[in-house]
Amino acid sequence: MTPRARFVRTLNFQKCDDRLPMVEWAAWWDLTIDRWKTEGLPKDISWDDSLAYFALDPLVLIGTGAGPAAEVPAGISRVVTDEASYDALRPYLFTDVGIDNALQHARRVKAGHDRGDIAIRLWLDGYFWFPRAQMGIEGHMLAFYDEPTLMHRMNRDLADYNLKVIDALCRVLTPDMVGFAEDMSYNHGPMLSQEFFEEFLRPYYERTVPEMKRRGIKVLVDTDGDVTTMIPWLLASGIEGVYPLEHQAGVDVAKLRAHHPRLLMMGGYDKMVMSQGEAAMRAEFERLLPVMRTGGYVPSVDHQTPPEVSLANFQIYVRLFREYCERAAK
Repeated sequence: MTPRARFVRTLNFQKCDDRLPMVEWAAWWDLTIDRWKTEGLPKDISWDDSLAYFALDPLVLIGTGAGPAAEVPAGISRVVTDEASYDALRPYLFTDVGIDNALQHARRVKAGHDRGDIAIRLWLDGYFWFPRAQMGIEGHMLAFYDEPTLMHRMNRDLADYNLKVIDALCRVLTPDMVGFAEDMSYNHGPMLSQEFFEEFLRPYYERTVPEMKRRGIKVLVDTDGDVTTMIPWLLASGIEGVYPLEHQAGVDVAKLRAHHPRLLMMGGYDKMVMSQGEAAMRAEFERLLPVMRTGGYVPSVDHQTPPEVSLANFQIYVRLFREYCERAAK
């Protein structure tokens, strides 16, 4: 099977003929690569070549940032504090530059995507992430109370932009999945209440997600930490899945599968065991194997291999990864 076929079939709860996809959507830190280059990894290796070096399936990221363009004039603040500051910055947000760059990228990889050599993940700013990026963490949290009209306005504008992105990109190719960047949970759960989620985020998911599903794109949310409590909110909004499912934050993929049989999942492998040798890494795969066999789950490191993992240990991880992806397919 091709890498794209494995990825798409898995996200559709269909069997793969040979193995599950071996995807690392957020593979490693720069410091990790720097270490590996002192341990035998070629020093001039490119990102694409590094995936081939470890025999991983490529999941190509196409990004379209809605944030301010680089040419914001002096005197205009990049930090939104109220309606007036948003009005001033608004002409430099949601520009065609990000869309044009995404289209150029899509045209470069289209042939490989059509052949099945690669799967494609589209990155979109989400409706928690985007206001926070413009307001700052504290300003964003206060804005739920102090600037509700502005919050809705920003997310309406973002929804318009996201729909424009989808329409433009799908004229070139249709990505296999969308990942909304949100990061709205931490190790103790959501960063906002269900009430605020329903008021400030859900209407904009419900406006944009159906257009993605209509084109056959799987829609997931990227949020770190413990997303468990939030999953029913996301599902009710039309979201189909979540990642990276960080085990050290208390996320248990087996429990998620038991409670949400059709939830799409990506990640879930506890990166903290990867420096502890083969026995610990194998035990972690044994923990995940029953869920891998259920479909709808793309296993991978739960958010970037850290620099304490040696090249030798990562090579062990990749060998075990292949073994268990083959076992899951059987």
